Amino acid sequence: MTAYRLKDLRQHSDVLRLRSGRPVTVRFVEPRDAEALQTYFRSLSTGSRYNRFLGAISELPAAELDRFIHVGEADRFSVVAVMRIDGAETIIGEARYAFDAATDSFEFGLSVEDRWQGHGVGAGLLRNLECRAAAFGANRLFGDTLRSNDAMLGLARNSGFAFTRSPGDWKLVRFEKHIAVAPQEIPCASWRLAEKIALQASV
Repeated sequence: MTAYRLKDLRQHSDVLRLRSGRPVTVRFVEPRDAEALQTYFRSLSTGSRYNRFLGAISELPAAELDRFIHVGEADRFSVVAVMRIDGAETIIGEARYAFDAATDSFEFGLSVEDRWQGHGVGAGLLRNLECRAAAFGANRLFGDTLRSNDAMLGLARNSGFAFTRSPGDWKLVRFEKHIAVAPQEIPCASWRLAEKIALQASV
């Protein structure tokens, strides 16, 4: 298990722009976000939660919430997309991802708060995940979703992903994309530093 220090990783935040031009910050989840993150998942519609977790849940189980808020454990990471609404930082999207160095693959899942779907949050998060994957040296980015999840399938299709069968579950579709980005071409330069931190921490 690799330990990552939040005091080092807090600098690795990215500012995205929605279609309206409003800024959204993508940053690592921290332990202090536990209550806000649980509130976010509870606020999702039943359909959005079902699509995100491939089954019916009303909130994150305590053990899963604990895994979400501890960055880097088992080489898994969680980020939130936040913006200021009525003067308060508000979570409007999230993503969880894992890098497998043995296969150079980067697996992810994401969700967007229902009221912010259709504003470019999902597309922005997906582009940001491609950047994070490239920074870790991945050559393949993929995820699985329900065949009925038209929103995620459309997002993946518009982002250049190809579709294939998901191993072991006929209800799912796998979408994947080859990453052909040289390190010097990574648009979010801070992630080159994040990669170095990860490598140093694993030694």
